[in-house]
Amino acid sequence: MSKRSYKTVLGCIACEELGELGAGKPGWLVDNPNLLCAIDTHSLLLANRYTILVLSWSDSDGSKLKIRPDLSPIDAEFISAVEWLVFDDVRVIVAGTSSGYLLIYSLRGVIARFDGSDIQNMLQKWFEEAHAQFWDQKPKSQDSEDFENVKLPYQLWNIGKYGTCADAAVTGIMPPPLMEQQSSQRYYCAVAVGEDAVISAYRLSEDKGRSLVGAILSKVVPVTFSTIASFSKLIWRIEQTSQKKSPKKADEKPQPFARASPLTCLKDHPRKGEKLTLSPSGTLAAITDSLGRILLLDTQALVVVRLWKGYRDASCLFMEMLVNKDIASSSSTYYEPMKSDYCLCLAIHAPRKGIIEIWQMRTGPRLRTIRCAKGSKMLQPTYRFGASMSSPYVPLEVFLLNGDSGQISVLNRTLDS
Repeated sequence: MSKRSYKTVLGCIACEELGELGAGKPGWLVDNPNLLCAIDTHSLLLANRYTILVLSWSDSDGSKLKIRPDLSPIDAEFISAVEWLVFDDVRVIVAGTSSGYLLIYSLRGVIARFDGSDIQNMLQKWFEEAHAQFWDQKPKSQDSEDFENVKLPYQLWNIGKYGTCADAAVTGIMPPPLMEQQSSQRYYCAVAVGEDAVISAYRLSEDKGRSLVGAILSKVVPVTFSTIASFSKLIWRIEQTSQKKSPKKADEKPQPFARASPLTCLKDHPRKGEKLTLSPSGTLAAITDSLGRILLLDTQALVVVRLWKGYRDASCLFMEMLVNKDIASSSSTYYEPMKSDYCLCLAIHAPRKGIIEIWQMRTGPRLRTIRCAKGSKMLQPTYRFGASMSSPYVPLEVFLLNGDSGQISVLNRTLDS
């Protein structure tokens, strides 16, 4: 009897172009800090400091696209972040640079180049155009100069009160402080991890409708917070690398910080927080630390509800699995599973053990253990904004890329497969 693998092979991205990114060397996919990855449902982004490679495993010809951004040699500019941005059928590549720019690419070439503070304007125009098409209105013509002349205000918060911040995310909207009257302020909760404080939490305040975060949240709440957090991290990483390298324009005033009130923190020297992963709703966060522990944080109560030990260098992604055995095994009649048929799980990749474990949230059992090759990496597609409510529900999936063979697989989401 053959042993179940619990994953389905989708294709292979092995090609000569990968050699430019270091393919062929042991651990090239996971050991190179300058190698960036982002996945969509049928395509993969791989980037080093100067080149972006787009690979597809669904096309029969294995189409490839190489992008070499026009970077400034004077500022020693390099690519610092990449991500897919998907609105309905519109799919673009977002690349952040160390000088604080966002480069937006279609699959045919560059669309625009923005300073980090101009991205809000672009998103607002996209949302307005989508709204106009929904109501059968004719979209307004847009001049390329609009992107330069119209700016939407944005908001910054300083969450470094408890020391160096290694990772952070806005987890959701929260109520105002006690004894404070309702005003024009909106409040968010932010969770950070770092060296001095393993976990710290803040209440962020801002004027309603001012910031990039507020603009997006007002459109997509409550569909997902994890995607908003990942996109915010992209801009945050750009800001970190650009502060010392990119000189400010003469007429540009520094953006003041909004109020960030500390709520709580966990200090446990010498333990350090390393990475933070949010659940789709933002109510749970998986946090890895330097001592090989994984903490499951309830971001609303700000309480650690679960702890795993012995997972050094681990990475985590939330996924959804079909746990209703009657639905999963039924073949007599066709049934399209709904969101309520799935349960939230946490996939933990333990590279030192060579396994991926899937645990049911919040306090459920380990559902399965999956063997994976050394040098593999877990990836997850970004959320597709604007998905129709009538469309079949697409659960959170986790993909696995084998760095040695180039094989891409998806973890099966039913327990009997």
